[in-house]
Amino acid sequence: MADVREEGAGPVDGSGDPGHVGVPGEPVISDRVWTIPNILSMLRLAGVPLFLYLLLVPKADGWALAVLLFSGLSDWLDGKIARWLDQTSKLGALLDPAADRLYTIATVVAFVVRDIVPWWVAALLLARDVLVAGCILVLRRAGFGPPEVTYVGKAATFNLMYAFPLLLLAQGGSTFASVVRPVAYAFIIWGGVLFIWSGLLYLVQTRAALRLAPTAAV
Repeated sequence: MADVREEGAGPVDGSGDPGHVGVPGEPVISDRVWTIPNILSMLRLAGVPLFLYLLLVPKADGWALAVLLFSGLSDWLDGKIARWLDQTSKLGALLDPAADRLYTIATVVAFVVRDIVPWWVAALLLARDVLVAGCILVLRRAGFGPPEVTYVGKAATFNLMYAFPLLLLAQGGSTFASVVRPVAYAFIIWGGVLFIWSGLLYLVQTRAALRLAPTAAV
């Protein structure tokens, strides 16, 4: 799931933080650790192994779904609270996307193990994350922040956030599962396509930023 609090790609400012560009009017990014958004992100991270255990060992899909829904709600809340209370922090900028990525990876891998989605779907989604991680690494080495979050990426996250819980609800042979199943497949198809598309857009943004590297270094 993509982090809406990421900074756009830009040269390193005087603070030495490659992910922050010193632009007037931006909220101050602090070094605080124990903020409400950070605590929510920590709880989300702690929920990843619990989610995997519930989904793979006792196959308690209802409880696994509850953990997944808490993850989605806390993901929305921590960004809102960070802005409302002016609690944007460097640690939060790391924890929030890390929790998103871990939940995405954990869910996709668990769904493959449970035969909920085919392996090639998981391979495509994970390959996109590897591509974006490579782009961020290359940009940081060139003195730039991460690529700017796109509306395509946000739309992909929105679709996947609905697709994963719906796919869990679609398991079984009940009438309810039969009704939910086509809706879940629609969300996972659209979310997957947009997810891969956003990865390609990150690649385009990275190439454009690298072309400006000599200018930014002056």
